[in-house]
Parts: sequence; structure tokens; C-alpha cells
Amino acid sequence: MRPPAIAFVGLVAIAAACSSENVKSQLSRPAAAVLYEGARLIPGDGREAVADSAFLVENGAISQVGKRNQLAAPSGASRVDLSGKTVIPALINTHGHPGFQRGLTYGADNFTRETIIEDLNRALYFGVSVVLSQGIEKGDVTYQIRAEQEAGMLGGARLRIAGRGIGAPNAGPGAAAYAGIAYEVTTEDQARKAVRELAARRVNVIKIWVDDRNGRAPRLASTLFRAIIDEGHQHGLPVNAHVFYHADAVELVEAGIDALAHLVRDKEMDDGLVAAIVRRNVYVMPNLSPERNTHAELPHWLKNGDPLMTLLQESTPAAVIERMTKSYENRDPVAVERTRSQYAILQRSLAKLAHAGAKIVLGSDTGLEDLLFGMAEHRELESMVGSGMSPMQAIVAATSRAAEYLKLNTGALLKGKDADFLVLDGNPLEDITHTQRIADVYVKGTQVDRDGLRRTLVGN
Repeated sequence: MRPPAIAFVGLVAIAAACSSENVKSQLSRPAAAVLYEGARLIPGDGREAVADSAFLVENGAISQVGKRNQLAAPSGASRVDLSGKTVIPALINTHGHPGFQRGLTYGADNFTRETIIEDLNRALYFGVSVVLSQGIEKGDVTYQIRAEQEAGMLGGARLRIAGRGIGAPNAGPGAAAYAGIAYEVTTEDQARKAVRELAARRVNVIKIWVDDRNGRAPRLASTLFRAIIDEGHQHGLPVNAHVFYHADAVELVEAGIDALAHLVRDKEMDDGLVAAIVRRNVYVMPNLSPERNTHAELPHWLKNGDPLMTLLQESTPAAVIERMTKSYENRDPVAVERTRSQYAILQRSLAKLAHAGAKIVLGSDTGLEDLLFGMAEHRELESMVGSGMSPMQAIVAATSRAAEYLKLNTGALLKGKDADFLVLDGNPLEDITHTQRIADVYVKGTQVDRDGLRRTLVGN
């Protein structure tokens, strides 16, 4: 017996026509108690998997975890047989940019409630339960969506926000779609004021851009980013830095930065920087999305029959998939080789960080053009393992470690945690791409209606 499914859709049309109470009624409550039995359970915090497991979910949270036939379920509890399946915590993406791609178009005009909700729905379809928007946000729409989700009025992957990021003049996010969004600061007073404004709006993190953006802008002076870090910490907010140069990363870590939103890209991280990152508990988002440009021919994940391609075909307009596949035709071999050399720098740095025990979290720059929500996170996991992380390390980065960074009561299948989990048809400890073989998604103990989500995403 399964608990009732929940349609975590955007409810845009319904919200326009109905009262808040009617919108809330679209979201059913989970069964009071459900015992899930028989799955291989990967807790998500690095502990060994539990074979033939059992775990009890009560009122949306995990109340017991153990072996089958060893848990005492309360009278009247439902039971779900998951024999032959693997269960992992739902994924958490700490670096996304929702709201800019709508079908084949990518631009500022797409940044609407409807587009953002579509991105969050697609993320959830792929098993991503939380998305942190990293500093490319306009107006009030992301704040409104977050508030509605927190009030139980809206579904999709839960949105966490950085609001408007902060940088030197013309040093914010690079694409034309993002023009004019970031705070541009040149004095310490401006920098601190920007942080105070963001704190007043209850952002979840502060985002800064530090480098010269390939020579187009001045670098954010260390006096300014130190002021931002200090002001952010005074308000209890972690500060993330978009970083490119090794020298900048060294200064940022010394200054107390909480997270690096990229690996450095001008050279391999040296042992001193890696050691400082570990010593100071700095979180690192690898952002291995350049991997997609290391292929001279169509990669496996865009071929029919591949599990990721199957998820794409189920959730993405055919024209978008066609453009993605055609982008691999007639590639310039010189450009591909150059990207491979640059990408190898990231791989070596990530291997060093993983070996040293750094706090690596899933962050994939999701939402750049054709770097679709859901797809990008699963590609990032595969790239992390391809760069030297173990499947277990990658799972921890995408679940409990990311939850720790965002201060969420989820990300691990442990007593007291929110029951956000994926039921898989394969074992990702054997092959990390088995995270893509999704049988079911649960949020706070309620099964997501993925068929309903799919219909909102592809229109049938």
C-alpha cells in the first residue's frame, strides 16, 4: 500500500483564480505513519548503506531507522514494500539560477513567476528537493515564491535565495540576460548597506563576484569583500564568492568566506589553499558544467536509452533537446581540446579537495542556457565521480553536506530529519548514474505526483 501522491506543481493558473485556501487544498497531507521496508538505504551522511532496511515516517519526518522486522510500527501504520530498491535522501543544489530559460529562449524577459516555478518543478521531477538561487534575482518574485512554499501554498523544489548579488561595477553576472541585477559597490559604506538591505529581506546567503570577469571589470577590492563578509556574519548570513583566480581564493579564505561558488580556474589549487579550505571549513561548489564542452561527439547522456536522456524526454520540450543534441555536431576539435585542458585543472583540484576531506557540496550553475534544472545536477554528480570522488562522497555532497550548508533539517535518512527521499531502481554506490533511475520522489513523507509534474512541464 502506498500513501497518496502529492502533485507538487506550480499551480499558477489555479492561484490566479482561487483563494489561498483553495490553493492549499491542492496539496494533500501525508499519511500519519508509514513504514518503508526492504530497500537498500543510503543514509546520506557517509555511513554504510543498510541492506534490507526499514524506516518509519510519521507526520512528514523520519522517526525510526533500522532493519526490516526490527521496527515496531504504530497501530494502523501503512506499509510500503521497497524490496529491490535503493533509497537515498533527495538531492540539494546549492548553486542555481532559475527563471531565465523558457523553451528555446533565454533572456531577462523570461524572469517571471511562471518560468521560475517551471524550473523548480523540473528540478523536483529529477529528484532535487531544494534549489539555492545564487544572486541573479530581480524584483520580489523569488521572495514571494519562497513565502508561499513556506506557507504550504506552493510546491516544486524548495527555493532558497541570495537576492541580488554584490560586485564591483560591471563585475556581476556575465550574460546579457543578467545586466543591471547585481549591486555595484565601490565603497565600504555601499557594500555594508547592500548587505543590510539583503538581510532585511531575509535572504538565505549573500553572493559576491570578486574577479575581473575576464578583464571586463575591476576586481572587487579586498577591503570591500572583507566588509561584506564581516557585515554578513554580523547578520548571521553566510557569504559565497564567485571566484576565478587562485590568488583571489587565497585572500577570500583568509578573510573568512563561507563558500566558494566555483573552483579556481586559472590553475590547479595548491596544497596550501586546499589545507586552508579544510582548516577553515569553507564549503566548495565544484561547478563542473564545463564538462559538457569536452565532448567532440554526442555524449552518452544525450543518446536514446540513457537514463538521463529518458528523464529529459519525459520533462523537456523536444525542440530544446534537439538543440542540445545538434550542438555536438561539427565541433571544433581545437576548441574541444582547449576545454579539456582547462577542465583537467578543475578535476585535479577537486580530487585534492576530496582527498583532504574538504566540505564539497553539489553546485552546478544550473539554469545557464540549456543547463537545465534536474539534468545539470545529475550530470554534476557523474562529473564529480569522474574527477576522483567516490560515489559515497558525491552522495554526501548532494545531500547531508548541502543541507548542513543551508541549515536545513533534511539531507539524511536519520531520526528527526524531514522525510525527503528518492526511491531508485539501481544502486548509485555501484554506478552514480543510478541516481537517475528514479522510481519515486518523496517530500516530507508524501509521494510526489511525478506524472502530474511531467504534464505541467511538457503539456500532455
